[in-house]
Amino acid sequence: MMRIKFVVREGALQGRLPVLKLARACVAECARAAAELAALRAGRAEAPTVRVDDGAVATAFLSERHLLINGRAPVTFAPLSRFWRTADGWVRTHANYPHHRARLLDALGVPEDTAAVEAALAERSALDVEEAVYAAGGLAVALRSPQQWAAHPQAAEVARRPLVERGRLDTARTRTFAPVSGSPLLPAAGLRVLDLTRVLAGPVATRTLALLGADVLRLDAPHLPELPDQHADTGLGKRSATLDLATDRQTFEELLAAADVVVTGYRPGALDRFGLSAEALAERRPGVVVAQLSAWGSYGPWRERRGFDSLVQAATGIAVLEGSAERPGVLPAQALDHGTGYLLAAAVLRALAEQSHEGGSRFVRLALARTARWLTDGLDATAATATEDAESGPYDSPGPWLSERDSALGRLRYALSPVSFEDGPVDWGRPPVPWGTDAALWQ
Repeated sequence: MMRIKFVVREGALQGRLPVLKLARACVAECARAAAELAALRAGRAEAPTVRVDDGAVATAFLSERHLLINGRAPVTFAPLSRFWRTADGWVRTHANYPHHRARLLDALGVPEDTAAVEAALAERSALDVEEAVYAAGGLAVALRSPQQWAAHPQAAEVARRPLVERGRLDTARTRTFAPVSGSPLLPAAGLRVLDLTRVLAGPVATRTLALLGADVLRLDAPHLPELPDQHADTGLGKRSATLDLATDRQTFEELLAAADVVVTGYRPGALDRFGLSAEALAERRPGVVVAQLSAWGSYGPWRERRGFDSLVQAATGIAVLEGSAERPGVLPAQALDHGTGYLLAAAVLRALAEQSHEGGSRFVRLALARTARWLTDGLDATAATATEDAESGPYDSPGPWLSERDSALGRLRYALSPVSFEDGPVDWGRPPVPWGTDAALWQ
C-alpha cells in the first residue's frame, strides 16, 4: 500500500468551508497518481512515498498572488471584475480579458467607467443582468444562496455526475511505455501534451504534467493573446505557440498525430466545429487521452456558458457561505480552479496507466461547478485526510515553498509545485517563455 506523509499546518487557507481539506485532497490524488505511474514505468514493486505538506499546498493554491516579475506583483483582477450591487441583490462580473470587458460594457450600454457601470447595474435586477450580459457574450452571474442554486436546473444536472467523469472511447491497442529511471523520476517523460486551455484550472493541470516530464505545447489563437502575468504563472515548464485552427488545420493534424494527450478548457462544444470533440480526436488519433474541462459541465441548460472560478463561487452559494447574502465573500484562494486542475492532471495520469494494460482511447471530464458541489457538501470519504501520525507545524510564511529564477520574461519569483513524491521532481525543467514565441512543432 502506498504511503502518504502529511504535514499539517495551522493557519493555511482559512475559510468557513473546508478549503484546505479540498486542496490537500486534490494534491494528494495527483501526487498519488504520479507516484503510481512512476513506479509502473520504473519497474518498481512499490510506488514512491508521497508527501503532502499543507504549506506547499497553500502556497501553490495562491501561486498567482505570490508571483513576482522583476519585483512587480501582478494584478489578478481587473477593475470591472468584482461584485456589484443590483436593484435586488448582487451580481459578479468577470472582465479581465479585453473582449469580455467590451461585451460587458456593450450589454450595459455604458463607457469603460466604474461609476457608470455601478449606476447601470444598480437599476437592474441581478437575473436580468446575468441574462443580458451572457446574451452579449460577456460574463456575469447573479449571487445565489446554496438553496437557490440547489433549485436551479443546472445544479440538478451537476449533482447527477461524478466528481471525475471518465470513459473509454475505442479499443485502441495497449500503450507501451519506455522505462524511466534516474533522478528526478519523471512519470510523464516522453509524453506529448497538446494544451488548449485558458485560465486557470487547465493551465494548472498542464503545468503539473510539464513538471512530471511531459512535453507540453500550449496552443492559442493568434487573435486572443493570454494575459502576460497569467501566462507567466501557469507557463512554467511549457512551450507556447499560436495556431489558427480555422486556417491551419494541417499543422494541427500533424501535432495531433504524435500527441499522447489533448487537454481542452474551452466551453463545451466550442471546439467541436474544428473536429476537437473527444470522439473525433480518438477517431483520428487512436490511443489518445482527451481531458476536458469546463465551468458548468457539458450538460444542462448552462452547458454552453462561459465561466470562471469567481463566477462559479457566486452562482453556487459559496460566496454567500463565505460571507452573506448582504455582503458576499470569497474563498481564500481560487480553490475551484486550482483543485480541479490537480484532479484533471491526476485523471490524465491514471488514464495513461490504465492504457498500459487495458488499451483504448480515453476521456476524462471535470467541471468547476462539480468541484464546488464537492466542497459545499463538506467533501466525502474520497478526500484524503491527514493520519494520526502526521507531522504538524505552523504556516508563518510561504517563503519555504517559493523559488526564483531568471527567464526571458525577467526575474521570476514563483510558487513551487505541491505535487511531491520520493525521487520526484521539485521544480520545472524550464521557465515560462513569452506567449506565442515557440513554433507549433514537437521537440
